[in-house]
Amino acid sequence: MRVLVSGLYGHMGREVAALLRKGAEGGELTAGVSLDIDGSFDVPCSESFAEACPDVDCIIDFSHHSCTRDLLEFAVSRALPVVLATTGQTEVELQMIRDASEKIPLFFAANYSLGVALLIDLAKKAAQVMSGAEIEIIERHHNRKVDAPSGTALAIANAIREVRPGSNIVNGRSGYGKRDPQDIGIHAIRMGNIVGIHEVVIGTDNQSITLKHEAYSRALFAEGALKAAAFLQDKPAGLYDMNSLLKEN
Repeated sequence: MRVLVSGLYGHMGREVAALLRKGAEGGELTAGVSLDIDGSFDVPCSESFAEACPDVDCIIDFSHHSCTRDLLEFAVSRALPVVLATTGQTEVELQMIRDASEKIPLFFAANYSLGVALLIDLAKKAAQVMSGAEIEIIERHHNRKVDAPSGTALAIANAIREVRPGSNIVNGRSGYGKRDPQDIGIHAIRMGNIVGIHEVVIGTDNQSITLKHEAYSRALFAEGALKAAAFLQDKPAGLYDMNSLLKEN
């Protein structure tokens, strides 16, 4: 499996490259695209997809959502599967992703940890069984993360809304007033070098359940992205996510 890494010189691009150099998932680092070229990898690398090496089997993207259009146009033109591991897309960019998935196999997830996928599944089940419980989500990340709340926290909240129609996602809490029973609260903490911690608290007046996932290394997400790339190799056009991978496993 020959891989083109988009965002090769970013933190996650480097993690993917390191795993590919070890042959993870039978993969091979063939080419890269990056806005910041520092020459630290001995693979073909360019500043545009049009210039990138065409002889690859898939693309893994850990760049920036502003690259969505160029990335997808290139992938569709070459009929290449894409693992899209970048978050923060606008509504226009999300529609681009949906449109592209009608032509190529496209894997799109807010978090590439199988553990987080299980956390989301368990949170949905708990929210459904404890139908009257209040739900709060707490996410912690390093002080360099620019978006809040995290894409994973939003993915958890939106998954819960599937079994809690009418729920409202509330980012943070301030001011004066009672909590709305329909609220799903999300609280973001930014400090130090925390890779990622997501905690879901589901509670009533008499009991509570806390579900927690903690990432110890960014390599975790690189591993998941490579599993997703391998998963796409024999798949038809469509939009896939971590649930797709869980079901096949």
